[in-house]
Amino acid sequence: MLTRKHLARRSFLRGAGAMIALPFLDAMTPAFAAPGRLANRAPKRLAFVYIPNGVIQEAWTPAAAGAAFEFTPILKPLEPYRQDLLVLSGLTHNTGRALGDGAGDHARAAASFLTGIHPRKTAGADIKLGVSVDQVAANAVGGRTRFASLELGIEPGRLAGNCDSGYSCAYSNSVSWRGEQTPNPPEINPRLVFERMFGGGEAVDAATQAQRIARRKSVLDFVAEDADRLQKSLGPTDRRKIDEYLNSVREVEKRLDTAADLDAAPSIPKPHGIPAAYSDHARLMFDLTAIAFQTDMTRVSTFMMGREGSNLTYPEIEVNRAHHGMTHHRGDPEKIEDITRINRHHVEQFAYFIDKLSSIEEGGGRLLDNMMVVYGSGIADGNRHTHHDLPVLLAGAGGGTLKPGRHMRFPTETPMNNLYLALLERMGAHTETLGDASGKLEHLSDI
Repeated sequence: MLTRKHLARRSFLRGAGAMIALPFLDAMTPAFAAPGRLANRAPKRLAFVYIPNGVIQEAWTPAAAGAAFEFTPILKPLEPYRQDLLVLSGLTHNTGRALGDGAGDHARAAASFLTGIHPRKTAGADIKLGVSVDQVAANAVGGRTRFASLELGIEPGRLAGNCDSGYSCAYSNSVSWRGEQTPNPPEINPRLVFERMFGGGEAVDAATQAQRIARRKSVLDFVAEDADRLQKSLGPTDRRKIDEYLNSVREVEKRLDTAADLDAAPSIPKPHGIPAAYSDHARLMFDLTAIAFQTDMTRVSTFMMGREGSNLTYPEIEVNRAHHGMTHHRGDPEKIEDITRINRHHVEQFAYFIDKLSSIEEGGGRLLDNMMVVYGSGIADGNRHTHHDLPVLLAGAGGGTLKPGRHMRFPTETPMNNLYLALLERMGAHTETLGDASGKLEHLSDI
């Protein structure tokens, strides 16, 4: 006899000061649904991860195309996920080039990365760019989720003033744009992201949230009664999923508390809730992003792993020189080695994210199976400031619409936005134009 309770897809655990969305459960499909309905009901998600300052291309690009490619030193951390990955070579952002505007490649790289539009060169208030691909997707599917999109980052940045050779800081510090003059600045504090995701909404003010944090009360304490009531109505598989999910939320919360307790290095002041170590910071942001996708809080996200022109140092991997400064290496082997280590360190954090998405069950498969995650930079070679043959990865299967496990080479000067048009189509966000796109990128789903 089938007695499974039927839950709405957008169900929440509620309590004073907290509201926790639920992951995709078997109970969210009617009891008499045909086999396979679970997988078919899972939504597609689209995520973008930006790395600054380009890469050492010789250590990034695989020598061979096709399924038998070998992982390079930078990409090696992703080797366990070969069958979930497309390495894409040959894509270009022509709009990141000077086109008569002189210096400013870093600003143009970030500005054009998700728009395919050449930014107006100005350090004043008259900035001009255009809508980015993530916001096109958010406009199409964001009404079905709590948040139309999430914009996350690592480094603080300004939205005014001159940050790169006469270009406004708004261009360097945001890859997401709602309109020609409206950047979406990323949130860099994981504590604030957590409170936004799990706070109780309008009924709970900042003082209440601060009091809970000060008393070390978990957000789960406030929904414990509701969670216990729900657990009793679910089958064993769903109970296990709920336990695993709530444990992951509590683990993130503990790491946020630890970050708040530890003093940052004196030379690198950190706002409350931001870990001192880069990898701890990045992984918290990736964990929060995974939870947001798992619970269908959003279906679109962007994450800047560094603002363009970043001069972060990475003492945890024994790289103490500023990132951007080293990219102008002029063939110095020690600088090239350090940049390669930074590039690989970024990929290691991305591999952590892919592993997280792969470990989350959804609809008879994995969350990663319903994802499309673009990882890349608007600059290819940081020493020469090139914008062709960009370093680009695409992870996930897009709900079965992608065929990963390959290194694909496209003709020189293929617009990066052709990839975005293809991904938007898979998201159900149909548009014929996006920046400088010349058509949808082909062969992503076949040989």
